[in-house]
Amino acid sequence: MENRQNIPPKLATKFLLWFLRADLAEEVLGDLEERFYSKLKSASTSKAKIDYWRQVLQYFRPFALKKIYSFNSNFSTMFRHNILISFRNIMRHKTMFLINLVGLSSGLAGVILIYMWVNDELKMDGFHEKSERLYQFLEVQGHSGSVRSTKSTPWPLAQALKEEMPEVEYSAVVAPADWFGKLTLAVGEDYTKASGVYASKDYFNIFSYRLVYGNADQVLANKHSIVISEKLAYALFNTTKNVVGKTLLFQQENEFTISGIFENVPSNSSAKFDFVLSFELLMDQNPYSDSWKNSGPFTFVVLKEGADKETFVQKTKGLISTKCEDTHRALLLTSYADNYLHGKYVDGKQVGGRIEYVRIFSVVALFILAIACINFMNLSTARASRRAKEVGVKKAVGAGRYSLVFQYLTESILISMISLCLALLFVYLLLPQFNFIMGKQLLLFGDKKMFLAFFMIALFAGILAGSYPAFYLSGFKPISVLKGKIQTALSELLIRKGLVVFQFAMSFIFLVGVFVIYKQVDFVRTKNIGYNKENVVYFEIEGEIKQSREAFLTELKRIPGVVGASTAAQSMVGGGNTSNISWEGKDPDIRIPFAFRPADFGLMELLDLELVEGRFFSDAYADSLTVIFNEAGIKAMGMEDPIGKKIGLSRFDCEIVGVVKDFHFESLHSGVNPMFFILSPQYTEKVMVRLAGGKTSETLDKIEAFYKAFNPGFVFDFQFLDDDYQRQYANEKRVATLSFYFAVFAILISCLGLFGLVSFTAEQRTKEIGIRKILGASPFTIVVMITKDFLGLITIGFFIATPISWAVMQNWLEGFAYRIDIQWWLFGLTAALVLFIAFFTIGYQSLKASLANPVNSLRHE
Repeated sequence: MENRQNIPPKLATKFLLWFLRADLAEEVLGDLEERFYSKLKSASTSKAKIDYWRQVLQYFRPFALKKIYSFNSNFSTMFRHNILISFRNIMRHKTMFLINLVGLSSGLAGVILIYMWVNDELKMDGFHEKSERLYQFLEVQGHSGSVRSTKSTPWPLAQALKEEMPEVEYSAVVAPADWFGKLTLAVGEDYTKASGVYASKDYFNIFSYRLVYGNADQVLANKHSIVISEKLAYALFNTTKNVVGKTLLFQQENEFTISGIFENVPSNSSAKFDFVLSFELLMDQNPYSDSWKNSGPFTFVVLKEGADKETFVQKTKGLISTKCEDTHRALLLTSYADNYLHGKYVDGKQVGGRIEYVRIFSVVALFILAIACINFMNLSTARASRRAKEVGVKKAVGAGRYSLVFQYLTESILISMISLCLALLFVYLLLPQFNFIMGKQLLLFGDKKMFLAFFMIALFAGILAGSYPAFYLSGFKPISVLKGKIQTALSELLIRKGLVVFQFAMSFIFLVGVFVIYKQVDFVRTKNIGYNKENVVYFEIEGEIKQSREAFLTELKRIPGVVGASTAAQSMVGGGNTSNISWEGKDPDIRIPFAFRPADFGLMELLDLELVEGRFFSDAYADSLTVIFNEAGIKAMGMEDPIGKKIGLSRFDCEIVGVVKDFHFESLHSGVNPMFFILSPQYTEKVMVRLAGGKTSETLDKIEAFYKAFNPGFVFDFQFLDDDYQRQYANEKRVATLSFYFAVFAILISCLGLFGLVSFTAEQRTKEIGIRKILGASPFTIVVMITKDFLGLITIGFFIATPISWAVMQNWLEGFAYRIDIQWWLFGLTAALVLFIAFFTIGYQSLKASLANPVNSLRHE
């Protein structure tokens, strides 16, 4: 029996048959079904259904539409007639038109920005030609009842896969660019900083970084070769021609021959780099690169055409345990194209990632659009009595209901298209700031297909906004209308009020989200993470510093404004791990991954780590092969009185000389894992410097001058340790900022609709207000009379939104191991803010109506 999930979406098919000409239906349906089932073979069911919907919508064009008039008329004549009537209505009711225009254009601008971002996110890493067969291995580590997934894999894995697995066409091992920071490349007297990766020779056969010059099979065959980007070629040679075969100086030490030039890495690639070196070179520098017990680099494979993926997964799952007899480590095969959006793993299973934000903002876009369309619906139905006679006369002379529906839909679509033009202007003005916030390079005019998408969004908005008013107005009975007996139905009032409630409920939810996200981001930014990251900068150990690090540090500490200096293997964020560690009494079946950091003397004092017991590394003790654990590491080993005890680390025995209080070396999304520092100055790669507060700029200028004198030929390129920490929460900060903007959008649009409804209500009740004033009613009484119903609806929206917003934000906060508690006053503050804004909107129009001269409203009676 065919899987019901693997059939074209029925709703899309029904929609197609509703508008498509009968003579085209059979052929079009056949083509679409054929494309759908073809798409299923190369993509997921959801992607195939989205593509089916896209194809259906592309047929919504004049040539394919059914004839919808119930009376004989020339289509173009009637269309021009509808446009003319629409413009007349716009000019007659300018205020309502402006409210609809600003509301719809604001909503469309928000939707277009979100669409551009979502579209870019969904395309990330999807440009590789072998994407459907391209996979990345993750290592799953199970210990002490917990399971951890990491991209770090054993060094020899890629080679073993290529040699032992017939399903593998290509395999590559890669050390990513963020391992090394920016490195120095020089040609003669010209030098520059660039970031690069180390990769094995099949790298350019696996990934579609197009080579302008060079052969994919050969560019990384020699470990003394380097492949550079066009951008880097221009920086060093001012050209890309005749560059292959030339040499450049790497880190002012080693010469490499340029074997190829690749096109600049596209913006929709998650990997960013300017050059590629042979991974063999890195293996020569690492004495443990042949060990299956240590994890580090990333491993990628391309499977052969027709290879059975499931069979391959089963064969590789236990490969690590086979190679090193460690049953607590296993391999997990993941689609490379999916890793960017689905990079979150719990218990070895893919459970989400950035895709959650894509879904959230897609829903936000729909709600923003719905809020904008609601204004049009409410104002159109509220003004129904003004257009009732028009409907009655047209029906009396023979107009059918569908012709009237088409007329009102034409009007709403016209306003939507005008709004689209204004929205595109807004987007053009806002896009630079939006790109800055999101860290993107989105272009409004970069893709012609995108304009079709914008048109379809505006068309959808016009149909959505105009559908209810169109069917409502066209349903009036001509006899009742012409006799003036039209009455507002209770259902109409309930729908209109329900839409107002919906608008403000969404506004409440957005605002609560803004407050909660901002508080959580502020919490992680200011939380005591166990070390002092303020006023600490770091830069690479390279050139002369590598040869004379002690002399460099000694002179560096003498610079005024430098509080302390030491060296470390890396920044304090993230890091490698090893399970190749043993201790007395250890269960041989247990493998616990420990994060580790080679360190120099004085590093922990510089970072203000808190010592729980023992001591820090000290040259006074002639320390060698000594380690310092965090509390979580000692607890994981179940060790009591650890000072002075020995642990086995690879082929060495190390002495525990100290224990530091737990600190956060990973983001607050996770708890504190076991880790240790090992005294290994020779393996440190970064200089860390603490600066005196208040003299940062002045001190950095002095350090730069000293650096250039000590280390000629290198660029002084430093980073702040605090910035590294903050970058872990870049997504949350972006969500917080975007949530704020979209909350403002929602409230602005909602209040515009409220402003229009209050204006219309006051206009409808002009004579009532005049009579009440003559009978002695005060302006305050009039204001209360007009505002109480609307404020009541907003209050109902608040009570509906409160449990929903609490549940949504509580679910978001569960992604953090350390998080805030949502306080009750947050909802009270949100309610007060929205009510104040709404009351100001309503109160202005109400007060204006209450202060009007009653004579002017009653003189015609």
